[in-house]
Amino acid sequence: MLTATPLYAGLLGLLFMTLTFRVVMVRRTERVSLGDGGFPELEKRIRVQGNCAEYAPMGILLLGLAEMQGMPVWLVHVFGLLLLAGRLAHAWGLSQTPQVLRARIWGMYFTVGVIISLSLANIGHVLF
Repeated sequence: MLTATPLYAGLLGLLFMTLTFRVVMVRRTERVSLGDGGFPELEKRIRVQGNCAEYAPMGILLLGLAEMQGMPVWLVHVFGLLLLAGRLAHAWGLSQTPQVLRARIWGMYFTVGVIISLSLANIGHVLF
């Protein structure tokens, strides 16, 4: 039974919906139904949301699989917190004008580090 992963899936789901609502707000204001309409702010918000959609699901999936394979719950929380922190930092850094490159970089370090670590942990559990 998953006990920790649903917490991070829920929090990342709320982050994704927050980013989605930010896109919708600009779409309504600028009356753009498809694409970015040539509005730089909308283009940026679409990318922030898209980046979350590209990385968060894989992190959640790998986290859940590791937990189901018996990863200690404290370690699941460590990886879950790092994934959440990475996605928050990246979204915040990319959303700012000008962008906060350091936040984006650290956000990607955390996210990529979690995905690689959990990938290896899942593979290792199967093979050894």
